[in-house]
Amino acid sequence: MGKVEFSTDDETAVLAQELNCMKAMVTLILKAMGQADAGKVIIKMEKYITELEDPAQADVFSNTIKQIKYAYKQ
Repeated sequence: MGKVEFSTDDETAVLAQELNCMKAMVTLILKAMGQADAGKVIIKMEKYITELEDPAQADVFSNTIKQIKYAYKQ
């Protein structure tokens, strides 16, 4: 996938829709993986967040993971 280029719109509203799509896709992938493996992914992502040096970026990542975890539990 190193050579694949994903085009993205410059419009903020379109970017927000793309992000919502990605969150939904990640949630569905986690559900398809099964509870044990999905839990491992979430734990690794939460560990990755604690290692981020930029607090603002860590906050955004943390909020995103919270949203995905909430959707996963639905």
